[in-house]
Amino acid sequence: MIRSATLVLAAAFAAAGASPARAAVDVFACEPEWAALASDIGGDRVNAFAATTVMQDPHHIRARPSLIARIRRADLLFCSGAGLEIGWLPVLMQRGAPAGVQPGRPGYLMAAEHVTVLDRPAVVDRAQGDVHPEGNPHVHLDPRNLVVLAGVVAERLATIDPEGKAHYAARAAAFRDTWTRDIAGWETRAKNLRGMPVIVQHKAWTYLVAWLELKEVAALEPKPGLPPTASHLESLLRLTRAQPVRAILVAPYDSPQASEWLAERTKIPALTLPYTVGTDTRDGTGAPTLHEVFERSVTLLEVAAGRKAQP
Repeated sequence: MIRSATLVLAAAFAAAGASPARAAVDVFACEPEWAALASDIGGDRVNAFAATTVMQDPHHIRARPSLIARIRRADLLFCSGAGLEIGWLPVLMQRGAPAGVQPGRPGYLMAAEHVTVLDRPAVVDRAQGDVHPEGNPHVHLDPRNLVVLAGVVAERLATIDPEGKAHYAARAAAFRDTWTRDIAGWETRAKNLRGMPVIVQHKAWTYLVAWLELKEVAALEPKPGLPPTASHLESLLRLTRAQPVRAILVAPYDSPQASEWLAERTKIPALTLPYTVGTDTRDGTGAPTLHEVFERSVTLLEVAAGRKAQP
């Protein structure tokens, strides 16, 4: 009896210490928002990896050997598309991506191909700066796009992992119901923000501005992707004297020099909004979930508009 009990306990401890079974689908996400969405829809059937962090500009990433090794394991490639990763993703695709995540396959998912893309240029001219021919790629900053993409992700996961079809469908439906309620709440609060004039560092905020019906009056970048110049900042200083501006919107990965320069001279707050899932290593703030990306963004804008006390 003692021997039997010992064997049972040993088996229990072995089971407790055993590694869990490998997830059914390995997701290589170019940005943290897509890793988070894949995890929300896939649950424990998905192992999602983000190639970038909230502190990295997704336009400018080096195709490191570690990323090449990681993409070799991918069953699903999930990126923004619309040229956002043009400087590094093609290298990964050429050197490491398996056949199942190549364009045209179910494992190849570009978010911008499934939602309405803003800022499509009528004419593409490099003199205009870093303009994306396919339009603005930062589609995740309209939460309504995430509801659409949740359904797309569920379908792709079910194609790759048919046994999990019901699991993915149920989680996508729950995501849709929760986000529909959350979006309604944010939009109710944002009624007081309509028309709020803001300056942006980069065109990363186009979708958030459009969704909340803010008014973008200028950008710190003289042209997309080009760093602020002294003459351009002086022109913005004159602009803010002629019309009110309530906030300067920057991402955690943006250099703070230009926004701080303008904020010091105008007393307009420079707001570092979350932009994506992750922690701002400079001050420990950020958004641990997709929900918090929008909850924190709306709250910070309410504070800047004088509609809410500093949290």
